[in-house]
Amino acid sequence: MTDNSHIDTAPADTERADRLAFYLIKGMNKTIRSYRMLLNDDHVLVAVSGGKDSLTLLDLLHRRRRSAKERIRIAACTVRSDHHCGKAVPEEWLARYCQERHIPFHSVPIHVAETLSQARKSHCFWCSYRRRTALFKLADELGCNKLAFGHHADDVAETILMNLCFSGKVSRMEPKQALFNGKLTVIRPLAMTEERDIVDLARASGYPLSGEACPDGVDSRRALVRKVLRELESDTINVKRCMYHAVERAQRALALQEASAALKNLEQISDEGMKQEEDHD
Repeated sequence: MTDNSHIDTAPADTERADRLAFYLIKGMNKTIRSYRMLLNDDHVLVAVSGGKDSLTLLDLLHRRRRSAKERIRIAACTVRSDHHCGKAVPEEWLARYCQERHIPFHSVPIHVAETLSQARKSHCFWCSYRRRTALFKLADELGCNKLAFGHHADDVAETILMNLCFSGKVSRMEPKQALFNGKLTVIRPLAMTEERDIVDLARASGYPLSGEACPDGVDSRRALVRKVLRELESDTINVKRCMYHAVERAQRALALQEASAALKNLEQISDEGMKQEEDHD
C-alpha cells in the first residue's frame, strides 16, 4: 500500500468524517456487490497495519454493518515487525479503537530484520511474505473465511503497471481471490476507491499517525511506477479506471480462448472415441 507521509495529524472533524464515510461506503458497496465479496455469516479478518488505508477499511466495514443486508463478524489484526515499516497509529490507540467498537483485536509479532539483512530479493517482498503468512495462520486459527486488505485503486493501477513493465504480463491485484482450495478468500473492498478520497477521510478522522515512511520503499519499483502514474493522471484523470477495465477485458478474452480450446479438445476426444467404436464394429 502507499505511504501515509502526506497525512497531517489534526483534531477529528466528526461531522465531516461521517459525511465522507457515507459516500465512500456507497462506492465500496458497489465493489462488494460486483464481486460478491461478503455473504451472510462471513467471518472477516481485517489486516490493519495502522496506516490510513487499513484504518479506513476497518472504519467503513464497521460502519457498514449497521445497514448491510448480510450479517458478518469482524476481527482486526496488526502484525508487529522488528523492522521499521512506515507511518502508523500507536498499537495502544488501535487496540482502544477496536475495543470501543467491540471489534476483537489481535496483535501478532514477526521477526524479519535478520532475514532482510541477508536477503538478495527485495526487502518489501520478504516483509510482505512474512506478514501475510502470519495473517493466513491467524485467520485459520480464528476460523475466518475472509481476509480483507486495504489496497485501493491506486495500488491496483500501480500493480498493473509493475506487472506490465517488469514481468511482461497483463495482470492486476485481484479484488477477490480464493486461496487454499477456497478455505480462505482475500478481498479488497477498496479496490475501486481513489487514494485521494481515503486521504480526505483519514484527515477528517484525525488518526494519530506517527513515524516515517519505510526507507526500503523510497527507491522501489513501486515508487517509480507511482511517479509514472501521477504523470499520466495529470493528462488523463480516469487513467486508473481505464487500466483496470483493460485488464478485465484481457482476462475475459483469455478465459474465452481457454474455454474454446477446451471445447475443441473435448470434440476431438469425442470424435476419436466415435471413430474407435466404428472401427470396432
